[in-house]
Amino acid sequence: MKAGRKKDSCLSEIQRMEKQRDERRRHMEERKVQRAAEEARNRANGNPGDVDFQRMIQQFREEKLAPEEPHAAPGEMKICICVRKRPINSKEIKKKDHDSVTCCNPAVVVHDCKLKVDGITKYLDNNMFRMDHTFHEDDTTDDIYMYAVQPLAEFVLDGGRATVFAYGQTGSGKTYTMVGIQRFMAEDLFHLLESDSQYQAGKLQVGVSFFEIYGGRCQDLLNHRHRLEIREDGGGEVQVAGLEEVVAQDASGMLSIIDMGNRNRTTHATESNDVSSRSHAICQISLRNNHGKLVGKLSLIDLAGSERGADTKSHNRQRRMEGAEINKSLLALKECIRALDCNSTHVPYRASKLTLVLKDSFTNKNSRTVMIVNVSPAASSADHTLNTLRYADRVKERSKNPPAAPAPAAAPPVAPRRAPVKARQEHAYDQEEEESKAARQDRDDDIHRMHMSIRHDHHQMHRQHPPQDKLEVEREEEEEEDSEAVEDLHRTVEDLFAEEDMLLNIHMNVIQENAELLTEEGRLLQQIQGDEIVDYDIDAYAHRLDEILQRKQQLISLLQRRLTAFRSHLQREEAVSRKIHHMPAY
Repeated sequence: MKAGRKKDSCLSEIQRMEKQRDERRRHMEERKVQRAAEEARNRANGNPGDVDFQRMIQQFREEKLAPEEPHAAPGEMKICICVRKRPINSKEIKKKDHDSVTCCNPAVVVHDCKLKVDGITKYLDNNMFRMDHTFHEDDTTDDIYMYAVQPLAEFVLDGGRATVFAYGQTGSGKTYTMVGIQRFMAEDLFHLLESDSQYQAGKLQVGVSFFEIYGGRCQDLLNHRHRLEIREDGGGEVQVAGLEEVVAQDASGMLSIIDMGNRNRTTHATESNDVSSRSHAICQISLRNNHGKLVGKLSLIDLAGSERGADTKSHNRQRRMEGAEINKSLLALKECIRALDCNSTHVPYRASKLTLVLKDSFTNKNSRTVMIVNVSPAASSADHTLNTLRYADRVKERSKNPPAAPAPAAAPPVAPRRAPVKARQEHAYDQEEEESKAARQDRDDDIHRMHMSIRHDHHQMHRQHPPQDKLEVEREEEEEEDSEAVEDLHRTVEDLFAEEDMLLNIHMNVIQENAELLTEEGRLLQQIQGDEIVDYDIDAYAHRLDEILQRKQQLISLLQRRLTAFRSHLQREEAVSRKIHHMPAY
């Protein structure tokens, strides 16, 4: 009897399990059909890519996102940080990439799509940031200009110093945004000058200069890419020697000048983009009175792409050095803006040429800064997007009592830019060399302060967000190891650019002096071998020829020493670059 009941119980259990299995199969088939239908709808709507991640992102937007707040009215913020998300593009759609960024003013969320340790289970790591303004893909450049940039027109006409930066990864829409800002600003400036009696009485003149900082060099985009020298005079004023300033008579004339500068900008292909802006393009609009005195100044700066070393690792030494220089200048810019916001007694503007050129924007008490942070929506760019937003978040961080950086360690002396190599200028050359050493020491001190602040930021971030897995722990350890090597690289690259300029300068002067010596040799021979020469001083000829040959040997020796020094810097740059796993991103 008991055996029969046990048999019936086993049979019932088997039937129950079979029913559950059939039910699971049916549900799996239904989910498979639903998933295929959802994927087809996404493709039809122009949203290919992982269906599961897209569903999770949509659920987050519907269930966890706070309602969007209206944009704050244009005000008088000293520093304004806004984020612009561009639409997903055709290249990303073709790669089956999907939108993983949500902008809901004033918040922006990056949905980092990840897999758990089992390699199967999908989940979202949602990273939220709050800025002054955030603009989604349906917002226009006009919206950004109205809320963030428009108040600067009256501000500079009233004597202020204003700076607008477009920052972000290559291909995130920086140049597109900045071109629109330039157009609106030109129209507004001349509208105010022509219609407002307050500014009509002053008869202000609008001058436009446009230059780029590319690979450690400064080039005039309105004057055939003429090389410019950035110098800090004895009074602490930064001068861009040789920079051409073109007077604009109206808005259309100003835009024509700006368009010419934009066309002349340096670009190269990278792994991120076919046409990558590899330079910082600086458009400066200067307002001067009848006596030529500067009244106000507006700088519109389209920064080079902020991509990290991974995007330029396959390129040659020049691209690698450009990447290191871009990295250093963006880090220096962040530190200068933070120092400005914190009313710091020291602004490390000498850490890069970009921040040196903008010294008056950081040190003038009557100054304002707007940073437009451009981000890509693509899931494949989530790492870059996070780094971009962390950079902006650090810029905006308001710490009235920032940690004091320790006194900078003495850096190795940097080879200075040399004067022309003619013998009569050697004393002036020595004096200039000593002055350059002092300037370079100031620069190295600021680079050291900048890196001390970066290390503090990293330690603070890792305390707030400890590494969650072995990969993140290893990454943190590598960043710690890289810290000093990156500082060394930034100094080495700056030294290398200085050595290159010095070598080219000396080479050109050697060529010029050799040409003069060759001409003099021709005259000496003419004095001895001329058809009508009867009486000549052979001793004087021999003495002068000996002097000329000795001078040629001196010139060759000097050029050879500089070439040897330059090649040693090349080797040092390569050796330091090999030590680095990851360049700091913010």
